[in-house]
Amino acid sequence: MNIELSQIVLNNGLTFLVVVTAILLCVIGYYLIKLLKDLSLLTKNLNETSEILNNELKPTLQELNETMRSINSIIQSTDEGVGNVKLGLANALSKTKEWSGNIFGGFLKGFTAVYSLFSKRR
Repeated sequence: MNIELSQIVLNNGLTFLVVVTAILLCVIGYYLIKLLKDLSLLTKNLNETSEILNNELKPTLQELNETMRSINSIIQSTDEGVGNVKLGLANALSKTKEWSGNIFGGFLKGFTAVYSLFSKRR
């Protein structure tokens, strides 16, 4: 083989290599541009989402705080009502015990008086 033929084959090989490299760089560049565009859209969407969350989360938290305060006040008033009922029942039971003691004591006095009357007659 002569030198000119090997030089032509080498030139053709290098030309093919340059063309293939250029095509690969174009394909890689296309996908890099597409990736950058998608990342830009993603950051815009994330920014909008964070703005929406920021705008909507604050009123929601305020409503939740008001609801918790309302529930807390209901619980406190219920606790006070239960305490009042408990105190009323305790007072009623003490009065009932006192009355039952007086009634039972009166019954015993009456019974002993009647018993003593009947026992004297015998």
